Amino acid sequence: MPPPPSLVFSILCFLSVFIFTSSSTPNTITLPLSHIFTNHPSSQPFHNLKFAVSTSITRARHLKNHQPTPLKTQIHPKSYGGYSIDLNFGTPPQTFSFILDTGSTLVWLPCSSHYLCSNCNSFHNAPKSFIPKNSSSSKLVGCTNPKCAWLFGANVESRCCKQNTATANCSLTCPAYTVQYGLGSTAGFLLSENLNFPAKILPDFLVGCSIVSVYQPAGIAGFGRGPESLPSQMNLTGFSYCLLSHQFDESPETSDLVLHTSSSDKKRTNDVSYTPFLKNPSSKNPAFGAYYYLTLRRIVVGKKRVRVPKRLLEPDVDGNGGTIVDSGSTFTFMERPIFDLIAQEFAKQVNYTRAREVEKQSGLSPCFVVSGTASFPELRFEFRGGAKMSQPLTNYYSLVGKSNVACLTIVSDDVAGPGVAGGPAVILGNYQQQNFYIEYDLRNERFGFRSQSCKTRV
Repeated sequence: MPPPPSLVFSILCFLSVFIFTSSSTPNTITLPLSHIFTNHPSSQPFHNLKFAVSTSITRARHLKNHQPTPLKTQIHPKSYGGYSIDLNFGTPPQTFSFILDTGSTLVWLPCSSHYLCSNCNSFHNAPKSFIPKNSSSSKLVGCTNPKCAWLFGANVESRCCKQNTATANCSLTCPAYTVQYGLGSTAGFLLSENLNFPAKILPDFLVGCSIVSVYQPAGIAGFGRGPESLPSQMNLTGFSYCLLSHQFDESPETSDLVLHTSSSDKKRTNDVSYTPFLKNPSSKNPAFGAYYYLTLRRIVVGKKRVRVPKRLLEPDVDGNGGTIVDSGSTFTFMERPIFDLIAQEFAKQVNYTRAREVEKQSGLSPCFVVSGTASFPELRFEFRGGAKMSQPLTNYYSLVGKSNVACLTIVSDDVAGPGVAGGPAVILGNYQQQNFYIEYDLRNERFGFRSQSCKTRV
């Protein structure tokens, strides 16, 4: 049935209008416009429109230049002279305290209901244990898992896989690990587990499940250079912290550890001095490759530059010598030839009476009997690139106990001669990092610092 005449007439009228407008203005369509906002009772009728413009531009800038919010966790000063952070592993999450250690690479925690820690009674709190069976995401790492080779090398399969004429049986787990930490050690097995942050979950994170330890107050979060370290597994572009001044107690005060998960357009953090990281030239000791080396150019006491032999300040062909920064060491360590020069210069410039008996009892030296407000020469470390770290007095001279004796809080051992002990000649410990903003810029391979109160959040 043909359409009613009235409908045909309406269609023709519409087409005539469309054709007319199209022919008069090519490639355009003329249609009725709608109001962008309705009548508003406000005395400012453009208020809503301006707000929509503003939010659209702000949103565009966010999408064009979005930088994810850095992950943060709190740092706690501890009575044993270190600093700890809390991390959450497992499903559901189990929270544990870890020593923040930039001088090692493995992340491990006390594990299983049978965990044994020898010589741990002197620490403030006994560590609690992670229970793998209570986590639905916990898995043992197999021998053929590439992450097993992070600790044991590319030939690890020859150590844990049984070969026969028929087929290769590589169903075994990754070998047990043992890690030494100066006075202490730990041993256990590797797990693949979830690492949980409030806004992010990292699946299949490699973590050590330690069954037995010696003189270890808590698990350790390795922040050094190595594929198994926390920064490497999280693919961090850097991390930063500010260590509160500690009194070797369990202070409730905390500061922030900031984990940077994306690159930033900003080249430098405000007022931060930078010095480039240095690679150890030797491959003879794999541990040296895990350290953050810095080029220490000179050490200044008061106005006197201490003449430290250059061969001690830079790693040699065997990897010995040079300076590393280590959050896991309490006091800065210097090999005896360097330490003696520093101690002698303080003894020359300080007019107080030496406290020899306290030196014998404490192991610190030189110590002086002070009265009233103590005054000591400045201590300054100068690095490659012009970065100068002027130490606050409380970072290198401290009163011992409740006495009026102040001692230099830099240590050495009784090994004499360059390179005899091996390893770094200077280890910048956490006591000399107190009340500095410290930045490990991994993307740009540099170390930054700025003097500030760490009671101010960064």
